[in-house]
Order: sequence, then structure tokens, then C-alpha cells
Amino acid sequence: MVDSGSLLTTESVSIDLQNIAKKISNQERISDEEALMLFENGSLSFLGSLSNHIRERLHGDKTYFNRNFHIEPTNVCVFSCNFCSYSRLYAHRDEGWELSADDMLNMVKKYDGKPITEVHIVGGVHPKLNLEFFTDVLRRIKKHRPELHIKGFTAVELDYMFHKAKMSNMEGLKYLQEAGLDSLPGGGAEIFHPEIREKICGDKVSTEGWLQIHEAAHELGMHSNATILYGHIENYWHRVDHMRRLRDLQDKTRGFNTFIPLKFRNKNNDMSYVPESSIVEDMKMYAVARIYLDNFPHLKAYWPMLGRQNAQLSLSFGVNDIDGTIDDTTKIYSMAGAEEQNPSMTTAELVALIKQVRRKPIERDTLYHEIRDYTDIDIKEIEMNPILN
Repeated sequence: MVDSGSLLTTESVSIDLQNIAKKISNQERISDEEALMLFENGSLSFLGSLSNHIRERLHGDKTYFNRNFHIEPTNVCVFSCNFCSYSRLYAHRDEGWELSADDMLNMVKKYDGKPITEVHIVGGVHPKLNLEFFTDVLRRIKKHRPELHIKGFTAVELDYMFHKAKMSNMEGLKYLQEAGLDSLPGGGAEIFHPEIREKICGDKVSTEGWLQIHEAAHELGMHSNATILYGHIENYWHRVDHMRRLRDLQDKTRGFNTFIPLKFRNKNNDMSYVPESSIVEDMKMYAVARIYLDNFPHLKAYWPMLGRQNAQLSLSFGVNDIDGTIDDTTKIYSMAGAEEQNPSMTTAELVALIKQVRRKPIERDTLYHEIRDYTDIDIKEIEMNPILN
């Protein structure tokens, strides 16, 4: 057991915060009230100390990434979320794009012969791209490349598909699973509390619907991720409420792989009047998430959203995963003003990014099975070797 004193900084720390540090030292769960106290009263150095302690207890210096690419089938959407810079309403679909099944299969074929392990499929909710359309896409991808892990469709997309097909969550997920869907991403969660959800995305899947879809996926043996959209009109207690609902479901199913805080970006949307959170607030979000979500094995920082240097910084605030190589086709955050306008990194670049902050780069698959440890492999060797890069 680590002495709780080693988790305290030299500055004056209140008795309440000292008690939280003792809980962390003893691997005890903190309460909602204590999580709120960390948000409101914990200094950045204090939060960094606690969250990094947990991160290193769970993973040491290992920092995970995977080799993946994204397919965004459409940005045409029947919903009008106030924070979204990406989608175009169906009535204005001439301003957006729609990929055919052939288009998507051709994107997969671009990576033939390359050591990619995952394709991530997420987009807008297009009324004509229905369940049958996507099951056809899944079957064609699996037939072409059976070993490729397909992580696809937010609960928002799935809820719409299933209602339109007159299927239950379980029936719809089984149908997609049989067609080749392997796991779910965590998008569409936004903020669960109705006070905020109704203001920013009131017309799409409810909190209960989002949680029920992920619970059904877990019951089928499919893993999923979870997210939060933070840094807009919510308060700290809304964030805690959101994470508590996820922690409760994880206690029940153990089906979540990772938690991904997503920073609100204010460009080109109906909430452009809301200032973006500071880097201090970003790191605070990661740190409290790592401390509070004691049953989530992994905490991910999505580097295209944060930018590369801030993603490096997050590795000292509980984060042990910075996503993957991705590809410059993803537009969801670049359209909202994220630092990375063409988000793509080679394996060598990702490995260098992790090594620069003295962490160990580990390539993983979607379910966090370790594929290769890059710690002792020279960057030049990676660049010269197509298998490694």
C-alpha cells in the first residue's frame, strides 16, 4: 500500500481532501460529493498526483494506441444538436455528403496489406441509410477483411435504426452483430442529466435509451466505450451525475473498455457564444474521471480534439490511451475548430509522441490485447519498416 502522504503536495491541503487521498491510497471508492469536492477545491497538482497514482498502479508507464481509420458515412442528420458543427439537416442535404456501400468498402480496401486492426464507423443519422443498408456494409467489410475489428454506430444512430426497423435494442444489436459488428463507440452520451441534455440535444436518444443500448450490447458480449461532452453550459455536478450513471452500469455489466472525455469546441455551431474550457479545466476533467471511475480500466484522450501537446500532458493526469493513427478523413472535430485539422499520425509519430514524455508506447487492439511494445524500438527503425509503421 502506498502511504497517502506521498499523494499529497507540499501545499496546504484540507482535511476533506486528505481523506480523499487516503481513500485513493487504500483503493476505496470515492462518493459523488467527494468527486464534486475535487472539481471545486482540488488544485491541479493535487489532482494530478492522485490520478497519476491510479494510472501507474493500473498500467505503470504503458500508454496504449491502436492502428485504425475512420469512416464517416454521412454528415446529413435528422437531428439538430446545438453543439454540433458537423451535421447538416436532411432538408439541406445538398450541403453534406453521403457515402455509398461501395464507397465505404473502397475506403477499407485502401488499407489492404497494411497492419490496421480497427475501422471506426460513425456519422450523422441519415433517414435513408437504414439498418439493412448498414448490415450490408458490415457483411461486405467482413467478407473482404474478416480479421478487421468493426467498431461502429453511436447509440444515437442505433436508436434511430432500431425504431425505424421496428426492432428492440437486443434484436437490432444481434442482427448487426451477426453481420459483423464487433463493438460500439461511446458517442452520443453528451451530458446525461435532463436539465442540460434537453437544452443541447433534446431531440435525440434519451439518457435511458443510451444506457439501455450499451447494456444490451454488453449482455451480447460486445464491449463498448463511453464519453462525456464537457466544457459548455454544464456544471461540475452534472459531470459527476453523468459519470455516476456510467459507473453504476459498469458495476452491473463490466462491458465498458474506456472512458473518453470530449472537449466542447465552439466553432461553426449554435453554441459559439460559449467559451471553450481552459487547458487547466481539461486536465481537471481527466484527473477526476480517473479518480472517480474506479471500475473503468482505461481513460482515453482523443488527440485530434486536444492537440498533440495537450494529449501528451494528459498522460500525467490519469490518461493511459491516446487513441490511434486515425486518418485525415475524420471531420467531426476539425469542423468544430479542433487543433488538428487533418488528424493523421504514423505509428512512428505516435510512438515518438509517447516517448517524449517518458511513457511506454504499446500498440493494442480494440479490446486492449497488447500487440507490440515499442519501448525499445528506435524511431528510425519504425519509419523504415512498413510492418512497424
